[in-house]
Amino acid sequence: MNMKKLLSFALALVMALGMASFGMAEEPIKVGVCIYQFNDNFMTLYRTELQKYLEETYGAQVTVVDGKNDQTEQTNQVNSFIAEGVDVLIINLVQSTSAATVIDLVQAADIPTVFINREPAEEDMTKWEGKTCYVGADARQSGTFQGEIVAALENQGDYNGNGTIDYVMIMGDPENVDTPYRTEFSIKALTDAGLTVNKLFEQRGDWMQENGQQLAANALAQFGDEIDVIFCNNDAMALGAYQAIVDAGRVVGEDIALLGVDALEECVLMVSEGTMTGTVLNDHVGQSHTAADVAIQAANGEEVDSYYWVDYVKVTAENAAEFLPAEE
Repeated sequence: MNMKKLLSFALALVMALGMASFGMAEEPIKVGVCIYQFNDNFMTLYRTELQKYLEETYGAQVTVVDGKNDQTEQTNQVNSFIAEGVDVLIINLVQSTSAATVIDLVQAADIPTVFINREPAEEDMTKWEGKTCYVGADARQSGTFQGEIVAALENQGDYNGNGTIDYVMIMGDPENVDTPYRTEFSIKALTDAGLTVNKLFEQRGDWMQENGQQLAANALAQFGDEIDVIFCNNDAMALGAYQAIVDAGRVVGEDIALLGVDALEECVLMVSEGTMTGTVLNDHVGQSHTAADVAIQAANGEEVDSYYWVDYVKVTAENAAEFLPAEE
C-alpha cells in the first residue's frame, strides 16, 4: 500500500472510530432518592424540584421512593438501590440516628451519598469523609428568625399586656434536629432581646397539619386569652393552628400571633394578608439544586465537603409579596 492510500485508510479509520464513539451515548448517571415520607408538604416541593433539576440539568436517571416514615422500610430501599448499582444516593432519613448504619451500607458498596433535610450527628459525618455529606439549612437560624419576627412587632408579642410573652410551642418530630433547634432558638431570640417569656404549652405535632390543629385547639381551650403567641416548627402545623385560632374566636394580628417555617405558598399569602404573623423561607429550590449538584460531583468521582448550607429568609407582611408567584 503506497503512502497516499495508507493516509487515506488511516483517515477513514479515525473518522469511523469517531462516528462510533459519537453514536454511543454516555450512560446517564443513576440517582436513587430516599424520602422519609411523601406525605409532607415541604418534602413534596423538595423532591419534585430535585427530580426535575437532576433530569433536566444533568440528564440523570432518577428513582424516588417513599420511606413511609418507617426506618426499616427505608433501609430496605437503600439496600435495593445498592443492589441495582446506582451511582449515587440522596437520602432524607426517617431517623437521623440511623445515619451510621446507612453509611456503613453505602461505604461497603462504594456508593457516595448526600443526606438532605434531616442532619445526621457530626460524628456520623466523619465516618466516610469525602464521599458523604449533608446539604441543608441551619435550623437554629430558622428558630432565631421566628423569635425576631415576634420581637419586631409593635407590642413585641405581648398581646394581653401583662408584660410577658405567654406562648404555645407546637413541635415537629424530635428525631429531626430541626425540632429542638427551632424550639430552643425561637425563644432564645426573645430572651436575647431582653423580653420575658412564659411557656404555657409544648407538645409534638410531628409536622402534620391535623396535629397542629388539634394541639392548638387543646391549648386554646386550656389557656384561652392568656396565649399571646403560637409557635409552630413548620407551616403545615401552623395551617392547622390557624384553623383552631379561628374556631376559638381569636384574630391573628389583633390578639394573637402565629408563626411557622417553610414559607409554603398558602402561608406566604396568609402573611401578606395578615392572617399569619410570619414564616421563614426554607429554600427548597436552593437546597435541592445544591444537593443535586453535589450528588453529580460525587457520582463523577469528585470528593465532596462534609456540609453545604443554604440560608433561611424571614417572611413578614413587609416582604411577603416577593415570595409569591407572579400573577399571569
